[in-house]
Amino acid sequence: MKTVNTSVLENRLALLESYIPNYEETNKNVSKVPVAWHLDHSLKVINSVVKSMENSDPTLYENNFKFLGKVFLKLGFFPRGKAKAPKYVNPPKVILITDIIAQLTEAKQNVKAIQNLNENAYFKHPLFGNTNKFRVVRFLDTHTNHHLKIVKSILK
Repeated sequence: MKTVNTSVLENRLALLESYIPNYEETNKNVSKVPVAWHLDHSLKVINSVVKSMENSDPTLYENNFKFLGKVFLKLGFFPRGKAKAPKYVNPPKVILITDIIAQLTEAKQNVKAIQNLNENAYFKHPLFGNTNKFRVVRFLDTHTNHHLKIVKSILK
């Protein structure tokens, strides 16, 4: 079984964790939502993606990853304000710091679990198509970094 390097995701989680004390901060010129929303959303995405991959049937994997996904992952960039998050990864109206911390703990375990996934474990991205084990690290890194950049801009 081939391995993937998840250290970049572990580093992103450490950076995300460093922003927890600022979770109530807002800057309406940068984002309609506070820092807490970006932290919570990023963690929900990591946790739901890994759980989806764990529950996937690798024998059903079909490489239908879209050109647009390849471009964004190659660039390591998602444009701001262009995509709408699926409801299941949207934070609740009231985001508790204890929930963020609990999700962070789960995300740290889930990132480590990526190593043990079948190479054809996958999740279905609504725009990019099926994302397997070898693309998932780049996807989660790009997505998390996208929200971390917004958090940095909010705090400037």
